[in-house]
Amino acid sequence: MLFNGKVIKYKDNVDTDVIIPARYLNTIDKKELASHCMEDLDTSFKERVKTNKIIVAGNNFGCGSSREHAPLAIKESGVELVIAKSFARIFYRNAINIGLAIFECPEAADAISDGDEIKADSDTGIIEDLTTGKQFKTKPFPEFIGKIIADGGLVEAIKKGSVK
Repeated sequence: MLFNGKVIKYKDNVDTDVIIPARYLNTIDKKELASHCMEDLDTSFKERVKTNKIIVAGNNFGCGSSREHAPLAIKESGVELVIAKSFARIFYRNAINIGLAIFECPEAADAISDGDEIKADSDTGIIEDLTTGKQFKTKPFPEFIGKIIADGGLVEAIKKGSVK
């Protein structure tokens, strides 16, 4: 899968409580969750995500509560890819389960700036900062994870027979 877009950049330890504040966890409506994504961390997110479809962050992205609502809110807000130095383990798995593409690449997370345009290929693991011309290599998605992401999440991939 290919991803291309401008970046919204965050620092270390972006936790699930700021990705989707607990006061909004009384709904499972995806659009409602997306409308509150990042509002306690970045009041400009709702406007910027209209044109910036990639999040780049530091260490431990998605730490905190194990709520699946966090990657769901990010994906439904229009973000297509999250690149971070590292992810909290449960966020990482929840992201895959709901079909949000994620890459761990410390070098890219350090070098890419807010507003840069990047291109990333999940089949090769190549991330290119089109603004600076720098390239980075990370592990490509294993085939089964690529299928889950492409199908829109684990449940959809099972329904389509892409994974068992």
